[in-house]
Amino acid sequence: MSREFPIGLTPPDWLVRNLQTQPAPVNRAAVARAAVAMALPLAVGLAAGEPAYGALASMGALSGVIGDTADAYRMRLLNIAVPQLFGAVGITLGALVFGHGWVAVAVVTAVALVSGMISTIGAVASVSGLLLLLNSVVGAGLPMPGPWWLAPVLMTGGGLLVLLLALLAWPLRGGVPERTAVADTYRTVADLLAATGRPESYDAVRHTVTQSLNQSYDLVLARRTRHHGRSPELTRLLAQLNAVIPVVEAAPAAHQDGRPLPAGLPEAVRHLAHAVETGFTGPIGLRLPTPTTETGRAVDHALRHAADVVAAPDVDPRGIDDRLGRPAALGIRAARAARNVALSAASWRYGLRLALCIGVAQVLVSIVPVPRSYWVALTITFVMKPDFGSVFSRALLRALGTVAGLVVAAAVLSEVPRGWWDVPVMLLLAPLIPALTPRGYGYQTAAITPVILLLSDVLNQQGTALLLPRLVDSLMGCGIALVAGYLLWPESWHTRVGDRLAEAVAATARYVEGAFGADAVDPPARARMRRGLYRDLSAIRTEFQRALTEPPPTGRRAAAWWPLVVAVERIVDATTAARVRVKHGAVPPSQAEVAQVARQLRELAEGLREVDVLYAVRTDLTGPSGSVLEPLRQEVAAARAIASPR
Repeated sequence: MSREFPIGLTPPDWLVRNLQTQPAPVNRAAVARAAVAMALPLAVGLAAGEPAYGALASMGALSGVIGDTADAYRMRLLNIAVPQLFGAVGITLGALVFGHGWVAVAVVTAVALVSGMISTIGAVASVSGLLLLLNSVVGAGLPMPGPWWLAPVLMTGGGLLVLLLALLAWPLRGGVPERTAVADTYRTVADLLAATGRPESYDAVRHTVTQSLNQSYDLVLARRTRHHGRSPELTRLLAQLNAVIPVVEAAPAAHQDGRPLPAGLPEAVRHLAHAVETGFTGPIGLRLPTPTTETGRAVDHALRHAADVVAAPDVDPRGIDDRLGRPAALGIRAARAARNVALSAASWRYGLRLALCIGVAQVLVSIVPVPRSYWVALTITFVMKPDFGSVFSRALLRALGTVAGLVVAAAVLSEVPRGWWDVPVMLLLAPLIPALTPRGYGYQTAAITPVILLLSDVLNQQGTALLLPRLVDSLMGCGIALVAGYLLWPESWHTRVGDRLAEAVAATARYVEGAFGADAVDPPARARMRRGLYRDLSAIRTEFQRALTEPPPTGRRAAAWWPLVVAVERIVDATTAARVRVKHGAVPPSQAEVAQVARQLRELAEGLREVDVLYAVRTDLTGPSGSVLEPLRQEVAAARAIASPR
């Protein structure tokens, strides 16, 4: 295990993980949209003789650029338009209480509570809560030019400009992002088949397949809800997604054989991916080797079925199962989300944490004179986002990113004359935001900082005098977030990281019984169980990876539990492989074997719920050596062996 407090100049592992760059391709379209959407309002404002108005519109465009992350056009509409409405409410509330002392403190703190609670609903709600609080803080801390309604209109207009640019190609490219996502899923499945029999790469590729399936199902099902199953294109895409699932299920069985599959099989899946992406419906003409084993027959059967579905010009929507279930109507989901937020202890807990931090910041800057004091609360808002990673690591990266951004801002504010020169500077700086954001939070902060300072200077004309207050306020915000939002809450640094994993282990026991038990479920229900399990395990893997960026003891504990996360994923794979073998000729296991495995999994789950550290457990799985469940028993035994002290 890695050392948390190494000797000499070697940095600790948690710090290295925080500073690592995340590999990500550059979204050239988003880069271009950011340049145009943020520079154009500045140019219009300068031409009209009202540069402050242009700066406000560019600030709104910055909010749109931050939310411009979706591939599908309908998701872009939601990701950008809905948060802009919340942002307009926020800037209005903030402007109404500007200069009202303790009333402003109370209002902004209350907004922080609401923002924190709604941020736990999902991705769109999270960005909406972010803009609600950010704009409230800006409105309460910065005098807005013109009448009270002008700032909301300008900032919303800037955000909607980003949306307009993002939707320009919709009439010509509607549905293309969904087709591309499904085709990319087929390509990741091809990589999975190529990785079978190669333990050094298989687990990582399987995780990539899970993420790709999650994204594709989310995109297709989100659109299909609007069409209520009447869109032939979406029905066909969903059928193609469902058709690749048997290939994914056959992969673990092939991997258990320990031998790489023939190269023609992954190439066949890539051929299908090209057909999906281009919408080809003619004969596929796959050349597949003759199978000689159970697993070979499983892969061959799954590929031929997928080829038939991909080549089919028409699909009967009545025969298509949504695997994870079609999402409910928007009104039903909104009511359900509101009820969950109001009754959820987690949403109240996070809302109170955020409100406490914002309240402390607002009280502090009301008592102690702090230049540009609203930056303190802005820093806290970004650092405390629940779905953006660890509070500790975000505070660290925020501080480092701010320092890097200030270096760029210092050069701009000291060397570039104000006025029309701001437009080409913005054309250069704005694209860095979407380009660097996927690489990590510190990089995003470094890109946003000079942009915000440039816009603030247009509003206030303070030049380099903005730099030191910005640094001081950011460090104050990071300090408040670390103390009031992290150290004062034991769950932050004493998290029982096994709780969610225990739920996944218990769900795995139900999956084993659903696959082989006396009351085994039908194939569609079994597919939904498996997809739900892998989705949960993917979220758990992400949560553990975030925990690894924490300092001791949380990071050290997460590192100790990490092998168990991988072991549970392998148990699910082994169960799926056994089911595939039975379907293609293997002898089904006895009910006694199934009950024994399920009991051992439940015992492991109960043990994980009761402790903070891994502990010794009993491993007494026995059964016929030639049973189809023998690999599954080995994986369960390995998982229980991992759950023991070193």
